[in-house]
Amino acid sequence: MSQIVIPPRSALAQFLAVAGPGLVVMLADTDVGSVITAAQSGAQWGYRLLALQFVLMPILYIVQELTVRLGIFTGKGHGELIRDNFGKIWAYVSVAGLSIAATGALLTEFSGVAGISDLYGVPRLAGVALAAAFLLVVVWTGSYARVERVALAMGAFELTFFGIAWASHPAAGALLGGIVDIPFRDHGYMTLAAANIGAVIMPWMVFYQQSAVADKGLRPEEYRAARWDTAIGAVVTQLIMAAVLVAAAATIGRLDPNAKLDTVQELSRAITPYLGEAWGRLVFSIGILGAGMVAAIVASLAGAWGWGEVTGFRHSLAHRPREAPWFYGIYTAIIIAGALIVVIIPDLVTLDIAVEVMNALLLPLVLGFLIALAARALPAGHRLRGGYFWVVFTVTALTAALGVYGGLISLGS
Repeated sequence: MSQIVIPPRSALAQFLAVAGPGLVVMLADTDVGSVITAAQSGAQWGYRLLALQFVLMPILYIVQELTVRLGIFTGKGHGELIRDNFGKIWAYVSVAGLSIAATGALLTEFSGVAGISDLYGVPRLAGVALAAAFLLVVVWTGSYARVERVALAMGAFELTFFGIAWASHPAAGALLGGIVDIPFRDHGYMTLAAANIGAVIMPWMVFYQQSAVADKGLRPEEYRAARWDTAIGAVVTQLIMAAVLVAAAATIGRLDPNAKLDTVQELSRAITPYLGEAWGRLVFSIGILGAGMVAAIVASLAGAWGWGEVTGFRHSLAHRPREAPWFYGIYTAIIIAGALIVVIIPDLVTLDIAVEVMNALLLPLVLGFLIALAARALPAGHRLRGGYFWVVFTVTALTAALGVYGGLISLGS
């Protein structure tokens, strides 16, 4: 009797089965605050910060690839590995910082939702409540696979920023000239460059991707496909940032470089008149909502996963709410806290700056643990070592230092 031989999956089929955690976390990186930062870069400095967006692609990949490696070869989330390797005290310190960062991220994302509500004359309370309800329903009623599909669908709305950049008709000569004209000695330029660098890695990104890889059950043989998932995500998210920068440089930067762009409403008013009021506002709103919602899912799930990993309570989307009440309860608490603060506090500019500073100051702790775990917790054949260890160490140290610098500058401004 002949045996039935099941052919191995093709490389494309394996990639499609594995893809998700990297794309989702990278799309979340281009959140509402990042979009505003990219627009400010284009408005104030034209195309002079465009090259930086491409330089940041490998930095994103280098850092987030470590989370893939840790998740696949240990089968554990980030908080659990910190607890197992450095003790409960450090684990609670890390997850407490994560909770603050995750709630802070929600403020930024919900402020984007509130801004879009204002654009269309919808009461802020109604818009934010609807977004919060959507986030709760998605997670409370879905498996990991469904949550991932919803997050990818919301993140796909960010692709509308490419349309905005194309419609703004950037001048090729000015674009190329701006790329090579970099005023390194200008304090204002370097401050905004540091802000872009500091916004590349968020604390909740590290927790989310490692936990998502573990929750999805990815295996060592899927490591290569998972790395491609992360690499493609890093390219796409920075191309979106570049598109926003180009659109702002071609419109606001050319006609009103001193325009104030601290809120979604101000950004929309500055860009959409040049693209057609009705359609421009609609396309812009779709992009902002997509950016905000995918980031909200990632940040809040990262917080819930982190606490579950540190305390040991059930923390998987494979469990129903009745089976993992603490996991779903923490997720719900983070969502509601972020929504309530945005509804109660009308002026969120100062609050957003505080969130940016907080994330920047947390980077040394988050990236320090990531490097230490990659060098210590992995199986011998996959540990971070040799020349690549020093490449990763240098990149993460510079990223953390510039992030802290940008955050402190923002605090003092």
